[in-house]
Amino acid sequence: MAPYLLSVLHILFFLTGLSGIHGVSTVSHVSVSEGGSITIPCLYHHGSEKHVKYWCSGYFFHFCSTLIRTDSQSASNWLSIADNVTTRVFTVTMKNLQLGVSGYFWGAVEKGDTTHLYLSVSTGTAGLYVDQQHVTGVEGQSVTVNCNYSNSGGFCWCRLGGSCMERSVGNLDGASVEIKRILANGKKVMIVTMSQLKIKNTGWYWCAVGDLQIPVHITVSQPTTTQSNTTITNQNNGGTDEKRQERIQSLLVVLVIPLSLLVVLIVGTLVTLKIFRKHKDKKAKDQPPNTPVQSADSEQNITCSTVSHTRRTAQPNAAKPDVVYSTVAAHQR
Repeated sequence: MAPYLLSVLHILFFLTGLSGIHGVSTVSHVSVSEGGSITIPCLYHHGSEKHVKYWCSGYFFHFCSTLIRTDSQSASNWLSIADNVTTRVFTVTMKNLQLGVSGYFWGAVEKGDTTHLYLSVSTGTAGLYVDQQHVTGVEGQSVTVNCNYSNSGGFCWCRLGGSCMERSVGNLDGASVEIKRILANGKKVMIVTMSQLKIKNTGWYWCAVGDLQIPVHITVSQPTTTQSNTTITNQNNGGTDEKRQERIQSLLVVLVIPLSLLVVLIVGTLVTLKIFRKHKDKKAKDQPPNTPVQSADSEQNITCSTVSHTRRTAQPNAAKPDVVYSTVAAHQR
Protein backbone atom coordinates (compact mmCIF):
# COMPACT_ATOMS: atom_id res chain seq x y z
CA MET A 1 0.00 0.00 0.00
CA ALA A 2 2.86 2.35 0.90
CA PRO A 3 4.43 2.41 -2.62
CA TYR A 4 1.03 3.26 -4.09
CA LEU A 5 0.56 6.15 -1.68
CA LEU A 6 4.04 7.45 -2.48
CA SER A 7 3.16 7.54 -6.18
CA VAL A 8 -0.03 9.40 -5.43
CA LEU A 9 1.90 11.93 -3.36
CA HIS A 10 4.32 12.57 -6.22
CA ILE A 11 1.44 13.22 -8.59
CA LEU A 12 -0.38 15.52 -6.11
CA PHE A 13 2.71 17.63 -5.48
CA PHE A 14 3.42 17.89 -9.18
CA LEU A 15 -0.18 18.96 -9.95
CA THR A 16 -0.33 21.52 -7.14
CA GLY A 17 2.96 23.06 -8.26
CA LEU A 18 4.70 22.70 -4.91
CA SER A 19 8.37 23.35 -5.52
CA GLY A 20 11.28 21.32 -4.27
CA ILE A 21 9.70 17.87 -4.44
CA HIS A 22 12.79 16.63 -6.28
CA GLY A 23 15.22 19.16 -4.78
CA VAL A 24 16.48 16.78 -2.04
CA SER A 25 17.42 13.17 -2.77
CA THR A 26 16.90 10.21 -0.47
CA VAL A 27 15.46 6.69 -0.47
CA SER A 28 11.70 6.20 -0.75
CA HIS A 29 10.85 3.16 1.41
CA VAL A 30 12.84 1.63 4.28
CA SER A 31 12.04 -1.25 6.59
CA VAL A 32 13.29 -1.56 10.19
CA SER A 33 12.77 -4.22 12.84
CA GLU A 34 11.11 -3.17 16.08
CA GLY A 35 13.74 -1.80 18.45
CA GLY A 36 16.19 -1.27 15.60
CA SER A 37 17.89 1.86 14.28
CA ILE A 38 18.46 3.49 10.93
CA THR A 39 20.25 6.52 9.45
CA ILE A 40 18.61 8.35 6.55
CA PRO A 41 20.83 10.55 4.29
CA CYS A 42 19.37 13.51 2.41
CA LEU A 43 21.41 15.10 -0.40
CA TYR A 44 20.64 18.75 -1.17
CA HIS A 45 21.69 21.17 -3.91
CA HIS A 46 24.60 23.57 -3.96
CA GLY A 47 23.67 26.92 -2.44
CA SER A 48 21.72 25.49 0.49
CA GLU A 49 24.72 24.90 2.75
CA LYS A 50 23.83 27.76 5.14
CA HIS A 51 20.12 26.99 5.32
CA VAL A 52 18.51 25.17 8.22
CA LYS A 53 17.58 21.54 7.66
CA TYR A 54 14.83 19.75 9.52
CA TRP A 55 12.91 16.50 9.81
CA CYS A 56 9.16 16.15 10.22
CA SER A 57 6.48 13.48 10.10
CA GLY A 58 3.05 13.51 8.49
CA TYR A 59 1.12 12.54 5.39
CA PHE A 60 1.36 16.02 3.81
CA PHE A 61 4.38 18.28 4.09
CA HIS A 62 2.43 21.46 4.94
CA PHE A 63 0.76 19.68 7.83
CA CYS A 64 3.72 17.64 9.06
CA SER A 65 5.04 17.91 12.60
CA THR A 66 8.65 19.06 12.94
CA LEU A 67 10.67 16.61 15.00
CA ILE A 68 14.17 18.07 14.90
CA ARG A 69 16.14 20.95 13.31
CA THR A 70 19.83 21.59 12.74
CA ASP A 71 19.67 25.01 14.44
CA SER A 72 17.88 23.92 17.60
CA GLN A 73 18.39 20.27 18.38
CA SER A 74 16.42 19.25 21.43
CA ALA A 75 17.68 16.51 23.68
CA SER A 76 16.37 13.19 22.39
CA ASN A 77 17.36 9.60 23.05
CA TRP A 78 15.98 8.34 19.74
CA LEU A 79 16.42 11.13 17.15
CA SER A 80 19.38 13.21 15.95
CA ILE A 81 20.29 15.27 12.88
CA ALA A 82 23.68 16.31 11.40
CA ASP A 83 24.61 18.45 8.41
CA ASN A 84 27.80 17.98 6.36
CA VAL A 85 28.09 21.12 4.26
CA THR A 86 31.15 19.73 2.43
CA THR A 87 29.27 16.80 0.93
CA ARG A 88 25.91 18.64 1.10
CA VAL A 89 24.27 15.76 2.92
CA PHE A 90 22.31 16.00 6.16
CA THR A 91 21.56 12.78 7.99
CA VAL A 92 18.81 11.83 10.39
CA THR A 93 19.37 8.92 12.80
CA MET A 94 16.38 7.22 14.48
CA LYS A 95 17.02 4.69 17.26
CA ASN A 96 14.93 2.15 19.16
CA LEU A 97 12.07 2.41 16.69
CA GLN A 98 8.65 1.20 17.78
CA LEU A 99 5.64 0.04 15.76
CA GLY A 100 3.78 3.31 16.22
CA VAL A 101 6.54 5.24 14.44
CA SER A 102 5.70 3.77 11.04
CA GLY A 103 4.58 6.38 8.53
CA TYR A 104 5.71 9.20 6.23
CA PHE A 105 8.68 11.41 7.04
CA TRP A 106 9.98 14.54 5.36
CA GLY A 107 13.48 15.91 5.02
CA ALA A 108 13.54 19.61 4.16
CA VAL A 109 15.79 22.59 3.59
CA GLU A 110 14.18 25.71 5.08
CA LYS A 111 12.99 28.09 2.32
CA GLY A 112 14.10 25.44 -0.17
CA ASP A 113 13.53 21.86 -1.25
CA THR A 114 11.95 18.81 0.38
CA THR A 115 11.88 15.05 0.04
CA HIS A 116 9.92 12.29 1.71
CA LEU A 117 10.02 8.55 2.45
CA TYR A 118 7.92 5.86 4.04
CA LEU A 119 9.27 4.09 7.14
CA SER A 120 7.79 0.71 8.07
CA VAL A 121 8.60 -0.84 11.47
CA SER A 122 7.90 -4.58 11.68
CA THR A 123 7.75 -7.01 14.57
CA GLY A 124 9.91 -9.58 12.82
CA THR A 125 12.93 -9.32 10.58
CA ALA A 126 13.04 -6.27 8.35
CA GLY A 127 12.24 -6.83 4.69
CA LEU A 128 15.65 -5.44 3.66
CA TYR A 129 18.56 -4.69 5.98
CA VAL A 130 22.36 -4.64 6.26
CA ASP A 131 24.51 -5.67 9.20
CA GLN A 132 26.31 -2.30 9.16
CA GLN A 133 25.27 0.97 7.56
CA HIS A 134 28.82 2.33 7.68
CA VAL A 135 31.54 0.40 5.82
CA THR A 136 35.21 1.34 5.42
CA GLY A 137 37.47 0.46 2.46
CA VAL A 138 41.01 1.24 1.30
CA GLU A 139 41.93 2.96 -1.93
CA GLY A 140 42.82 0.44 -4.63
CA GLN A 141 41.20 -2.44 -2.77
CA SER A 142 37.63 -3.69 -2.39
CA VAL A 143 34.68 -3.57 -0.01
CA THR A 144 31.68 -5.88 0.33
CA VAL A 145 28.13 -5.08 1.45
CA ASN A 146 25.65 -7.85 2.29
CA CYS A 147 22.04 -6.79 1.73
CA ASN A 148 19.72 -9.30 3.43
CA TYR A 149 16.19 -9.42 2.07
CA SER A 150 12.97 -11.40 2.31
CA ASN A 151 10.83 -9.63 -0.30
CA SER A 152 10.92 -10.18 -4.04
CA GLY A 153 11.49 -8.03 -7.08
CA GLY A 154 14.26 -6.50 -9.10
CA PHE A 155 17.54 -5.45 -7.54
CA CYS A 156 19.99 -2.61 -8.04
CA TRP A 157 22.91 -0.77 -6.42
CA CYS A 158 22.83 3.03 -6.57
CA ARG A 159 24.76 6.04 -5.42
CA LEU A 160 22.71 8.67 -3.65
CA GLY A 161 22.03 11.42 -6.15
CA GLY A 162 23.91 9.49 -8.84
CA SER A 163 23.45 6.57 -11.16
CA CYS A 164 22.32 2.98 -10.51
CA MET A 165 23.58 -0.40 -11.65
CA GLU A 166 21.16 -3.23 -12.25
CA ARG A 167 23.51 -5.68 -14.00
CA SER A 168 25.51 -8.39 -12.24
CA VAL A 169 28.83 -6.84 -13.31
CA GLY A 170 29.59 -3.25 -14.23
CA ASN A 171 31.16 0.04 -13.19
CA LEU A 172 29.89 2.79 -10.93
CA ASP A 173 31.76 6.08 -10.45
CA GLY A 174 35.05 4.52 -11.56
CA ALA A 175 34.80 1.45 -9.33
CA SER A 176 34.15 -2.10 -10.53
CA VAL A 177 30.91 -3.52 -9.11
CA GLU A 178 29.78 -7.14 -8.90
CA ILE A 179 26.34 -8.15 -7.61
CA LYS A 180 25.46 -11.71 -6.58
CA ARG A 181 22.20 -13.03 -5.19
CA ILE A 182 22.63 -16.18 -3.09
CA LEU A 183 20.79 -18.26 -0.52
CA ALA A 184 22.88 -18.72 2.64
CA ASN A 185 21.59 -20.54 5.73
CA GLY A 186 18.04 -20.10 4.54
CA LYS A 187 18.50 -16.35 4.04
CA LYS A 188 18.44 -14.48 0.78
CA VAL A 189 21.43 -12.18 0.40
CA MET A 190 22.42 -9.70 -2.27
CA ILE A 191 26.22 -9.39 -2.11
CA VAL A 192 27.61 -6.16 -3.54
CA THR A 193 31.39 -5.99 -4.07
CA MET A 194 33.05 -2.75 -5.08
CA SER A 195 36.70 -3.12 -6.12
CA GLN A 196 39.45 -0.81 -7.40
CA LEU A 197 38.16 1.79 -4.98
CA LYS A 198 39.07 5.46 -5.29
CA ILE A 199 38.82 8.26 -2.75
CA LYS A 200 35.99 9.78 -4.78
CA ASN A 201 33.92 6.65 -4.12
CA THR A 202 33.38 7.84 -0.54
CA GLY A 203 29.70 8.60 -0.05
CA TRP A 204 26.20 7.27 0.47
CA TYR A 205 24.86 4.34 -1.57
CA TRP A 206 21.76 2.21 -1.32
CA CYS A 207 20.79 -1.28 -2.35
CA ALA A 208 17.26 -2.00 -3.47
CA VAL A 209 15.20 -5.17 -3.79
CA GLY A 210 11.67 -4.68 -5.07
CA ASP A 211 10.19 -1.51 -3.49
CA LEU A 212 12.56 -1.48 -0.47
CA GLN A 213 15.87 0.37 -0.13
CA ILE A 214 18.53 0.51 2.56
CA PRO A 215 21.21 3.27 2.70
CA VAL A 216 24.89 2.36 3.19
CA HIS A 217 27.78 4.78 3.66
CA ILE A 218 31.18 3.78 2.26
CA THR A 219 34.33 5.55 3.43
CA VAL A 220 37.44 5.05 1.27
CA SER A 221 40.71 5.92 3.00
CA GLN A 222 44.25 6.15 1.68
CA PRO A 223 46.39 3.05 2.29
CA THR A 224 48.96 3.10 5.07
CA THR A 225 52.61 2.24 4.41
CA THR A 226 52.05 -1.39 5.42
CA GLN A 227 48.98 -1.70 3.21
CA SER A 228 50.85 -0.13 0.27
CA ASN A 229 53.75 -2.57 0.63
CA THR A 230 51.31 -5.47 0.85
CA THR A 231 49.54 -4.31 -2.31
CA ILE A 232 52.84 -3.95 -4.19
CA THR A 233 53.97 -7.40 -3.02
CA ASN A 234 50.71 -8.93 -4.18
CA GLN A 235 51.11 -7.27 -7.56
CA ASN A 236 54.69 -8.56 -7.92
CA ASN A 237 53.54 -12.04 -7.03
CA GLY A 238 50.89 -11.93 -9.71
CA GLY A 239 48.13 -10.30 -7.70
CA THR A 240 45.59 -13.07 -8.27
CA ASP A 241 45.75 -16.84 -8.40
CA GLU A 242 45.14 -16.73 -12.13
CA LYS A 243 48.17 -14.50 -12.73
CA ARG A 244 50.32 -16.70 -10.50
CA GLN A 245 49.24 -19.75 -12.51
CA GLU A 246 50.17 -18.03 -15.77
CA ARG A 247 53.60 -17.11 -14.42
CA ILE A 248 54.22 -20.69 -13.25
CA GLN A 249 53.25 -22.07 -16.66
CA SER A 250 55.54 -19.60 -18.44
CA LEU A 251 58.41 -20.53 -16.12
CA LEU A 252 57.88 -24.22 -16.78
CA VAL A 253 57.99 -23.64 -20.55
CA VAL A 254 61.26 -21.74 -20.19
CA LEU A 255 62.85 -24.49 -18.07
CA VAL A 256 61.63 -27.51 -20.05
CA ILE A 257 63.75 -26.81 -23.17
CA PRO A 258 67.19 -26.46 -21.49
CA LEU A 259 66.43 -29.32 -19.11
CA SER A 260 65.52 -31.55 -22.05
CA LEU A 261 68.77 -30.67 -23.84
CA LEU A 262 70.75 -31.38 -20.68
CA VAL A 263 69.13 -34.80 -20.31
CA VAL A 264 69.90 -35.66 -23.95
CA LEU A 265 73.54 -34.58 -23.49
CA ILE A 266 73.96 -36.69 -20.35
CA VAL A 267 72.41 -39.75 -21.98
CA GLY A 268 74.62 -39.34 -25.08
CA THR A 269 77.74 -39.05 -22.94
CA LEU A 270 76.88 -42.18 -20.96
CA VAL A 271 76.22 -44.19 -24.14
CA THR A 272 79.53 -43.06 -25.69
CA LEU A 273 81.49 -44.03 -22.56
CA LYS A 274 79.80 -47.41 -22.47
CA ILE A 275 80.68 -48.12 -26.14
CA PHE A 276 84.31 -47.02 -25.60
CA ARG A 277 84.75 -49.27 -22.58
CA LYS A 278 83.18 -52.23 -24.39
CA HIS A 279 85.57 -51.77 -27.37
CA LYS A 280 88.58 -51.52 -25.06
CA ASP A 281 87.63 -54.70 -23.18
CA LYS A 282 87.19 -56.62 -26.47
CA LYS A 283 90.64 -55.56 -27.76
CA ALA A 284 92.30 -56.70 -24.55
CA LYS A 285 90.54 -60.05 -24.76
CA ASP A 286 91.75 -60.79 -28.37
CA GLN A 287 95.53 -60.38 -27.52
CA PRO A 288 97.41 -63.82 -26.79
CA PRO A 289 98.40 -64.18 -23.19
CA ASN A 290 102.15 -63.98 -22.17
CA THR A 291 103.32 -63.16 -25.71
CA PRO A 292 107.06 -62.45 -25.48
CA VAL A 293 108.22 -59.24 -26.89
CA GLN A 294 111.60 -59.47 -28.62
CA SER A 295 113.91 -56.63 -28.02
CA ALA A 296 115.57 -54.96 -30.94
CA ASP A 297 118.97 -55.29 -29.22
CA SER A 298 118.87 -59.10 -29.44
CA GLU A 299 119.32 -58.90 -33.18
CA GLN A 300 122.37 -56.66 -33.14
CA ASN A 301 125.13 -59.41 -33.32
CA ILE A 302 124.62 -62.67 -35.22
CA THR A 303 127.65 -64.93 -35.86
CA CYS A 304 127.66 -67.33 -38.82
CA SER A 305 130.45 -69.93 -39.29
CA THR A 306 131.60 -72.11 -42.20
CA VAL A 307 133.36 -75.30 -41.29
CA SER A 308 135.55 -77.13 -43.84
CA HIS A 309 137.36 -80.41 -43.35
CA THR A 310 140.81 -81.16 -45.02
CA ARG A 311 142.15 -84.59 -44.93
CA ARG A 312 145.88 -85.04 -45.50
CA THR A 313 147.70 -88.17 -46.66
CA ALA A 314 149.02 -90.10 -43.83
CA GLN A 315 152.82 -90.01 -43.53
CA PRO A 316 154.71 -93.00 -42.56
CA ASN A 317 155.75 -93.12 -39.08
CA ALA A 318 153.69 -90.14 -38.26
CA ALA A 319 151.30 -90.37 -35.41
CA LYS A 320 149.69 -86.96 -35.66
CA PRO A 321 146.03 -86.48 -35.35
CA ASP A 322 143.89 -85.00 -38.03
CA VAL A 323 143.81 -81.21 -38.05
CA VAL A 324 140.54 -79.39 -38.70
CA TYR A 325 140.61 -75.88 -40.14
CA SER A 326 137.68 -73.54 -40.00
CA THR A 327 136.96 -70.19 -41.29
CA VAL A 328 134.72 -68.03 -39.19
CA ALA A 329 133.06 -65.12 -40.75
CA ALA A 330 131.06 -62.59 -38.70
CA HIS A 331 128.18 -60.80 -40.30
CA GLN A 332 126.83 -57.60 -38.77
CA ARG A 333 123.17 -56.81 -39.28
